[in-house]
Amino acid sequence: MQRVALAYSGGLDTSVIIPWLRERYGCEVVAVVADVGQRDDLDAVRRKALASGAAACDVVDVKEEFVRDFAFRALKAGALYEDRYLLGTSLARPLIGRVLVERARAHGCDAVAHGATGKGNDQVRFEAAVAALAPDLRVIAPWRLWDIRSREDALAYAEAHGIPVEATRQSIYSRDANLWHISHEGGDLEDAWNTPRPEVLMYCVPPEQAPDQPEEVMITFEQGVPVAVDGRRMGPVDLLTHLNQRAGAHGVGIVEMVENRLVGMKSRGVYETPGGTVLFEALRALERLTYDRDSLDLRAELGRRYARLVYDGLWYTPTREAIDAAVDSLARVLNGDVRVRLYKGSAMAVAARSDDALYDPELSTFGEGVEYDHADAGGFIRLFTLSLATRARLAQRRQAAGGQAPAGTVAQVARR
Repeated sequence: MQRVALAYSGGLDTSVIIPWLRERYGCEVVAVVADVGQRDDLDAVRRKALASGAAACDVVDVKEEFVRDFAFRALKAGALYEDRYLLGTSLARPLIGRVLVERARAHGCDAVAHGATGKGNDQVRFEAAVAALAPDLRVIAPWRLWDIRSREDALAYAEAHGIPVEATRQSIYSRDANLWHISHEGGDLEDAWNTPRPEVLMYCVPPEQAPDQPEEVMITFEQGVPVAVDGRRMGPVDLLTHLNQRAGAHGVGIVEMVENRLVGMKSRGVYETPGGTVLFEALRALERLTYDRDSLDLRAELGRRYARLVYDGLWYTPTREAIDAAVDSLARVLNGDVRVRLYKGSAMAVAARSDDALYDPELSTFGEGVEYDHADAGGFIRLFTLSLATRARLAQRRQAAGGQAPAGTVAQVARR
């Protein structure tokens, strides 16, 4: 190998990989930084990469694309892994993988490398992206090759090679950040009996320290895509940044969970997704207003499947594209405004309106409606319960003749 493109973050793992690659393979290293809104000083990250021995460091701004084409697509699909995780890290990996491949091609690299560990999901996500986009490129995963076996070992390696890192033995959390969320793993969080300490949080205030007065925010959607906040239209990056600040100030979007990793083990972490949590609650409220029951059930099934695909790193697949097509078709009616109340860690959709609403007060009112005849319900119920009544009559006839009631009928169940 002559040259390797490394997915570089400037954190502990990728910082020690640069000198390790040079020592192990005698190759040049091109550091590739995908700017997905991680709030880092990327000029400092570039300087750090070069100081660590990289031959070049490319910083590629993909914030707009990340929010518009990845985060907002998962939002529209209702993707929520294991009913809690809004997939912030999972959504960014396929985009970072694509950027890595593009820069590897531009620099004539023979291989790509990443800093994901052999225990985590990210190794699969990165390598699935490379397999889908550039199967000819060799993939180097140092955590599966080197003698470093812990973050403490990585810290020792960094110290021995004069590489400055922010992690310390006292604060050794593994973090991943972008515009959609930030995750925290490792350290004392690995003990599921430990309560996450308030100082872990970076995007949200602890809910008990949030304002004592609630705040309402209005989100406007067009075909399932958020386009305005409180009547002011914004682009995807500005809209999400604005909501992150407002919701984070109320402690909204903090999730502590033990999840099932793709590689077969459980992991425990803390996620902060303030703006995404508000948008998720708002869009689900708009769905309940505009979708019929079967459409709502279908979207729920698609959302679960979508979340699993994203979590497993299968973004560049026909299945994901097919689900997106179905979600886009359903979302044609997701137009309107939703008011969400923010208060001490909660985001509650409290009101919604839409020109595409199927909710009709004239039909639903407890008062005198103009289009609903209560007498019609009798015939509907007789038809709806026809199979129940037919089965019960058969049981009665058999009992009267001294025979056995059909399996599962009330008569037979009562005998047990």
